[in-house]
Amino acid sequence: MTQSNKSKDITLRIAQQPEADELLGRSPLAAMIGMLLDQQVPMEWAFSGPFTLAQRMGSDDLDAHEIAAYDPEAFTELFTAKPALHRYPGSMAKRVQQLCQFLVAEYDGDASAVWNDAGTGAELLKRLKALPGFGAQKAQIFLALLGKQLDVRPTGWRAAAGPYGEAGSHRSVADITGPDSLAKVRAYKQEAKAAAKKS
Repeated sequence: MTQSNKSKDITLRIAQQPEADELLGRSPLAAMIGMLLDQQVPMEWAFSGPFTLAQRMGSDDLDAHEIAAYDPEAFTELFTAKPALHRYPGSMAKRVQQLCQFLVAEYDGDASAVWNDAGTGAELLKRLKALPGFGAQKAQIFLALLGKQLDVRPTGWRAAAGPYGEAGSHRSVADITGPDSLAKVRAYKQEAKAAAKKS
């Protein structure tokens, strides 16, 4: 069965900023929102976003119920205030709110409920793909992050995560454990982009 990470101190090094990484390690919602923000901006920027958002909301954590019920214009202002939380702060504010509204409706606002009772990797992947803003690739990367760094390992999780689940790979944010691995992941992404341009 899948284990919750609440009883363990998990140290992440994705945001490359101690306070932001500490929040990612203890808050399933923060990790999920970081993954949602991880597009068209540097990974560290995306995953430090939840910490900055929590600060701007006057808290040391994020609450799906609070975000879901927040006035949309005021919530967008939290994203657009300088420094902006994302390259596209308006659209990402809307996506984060939609994600939290979905979590409230389907999981009583508990992000970890998405994976706590998932029996298989395939089932968990299906749940992640149902999240607003999570396409197939983002769902697989987040599944790999859950398995590799957050001790969420239902049967078959590596297979369900596809290439991102491979041990020893440096393909995605799931493999970032410090500055060295961040550099390797960045190099892999640049190579993949260059190869895509050639084909």
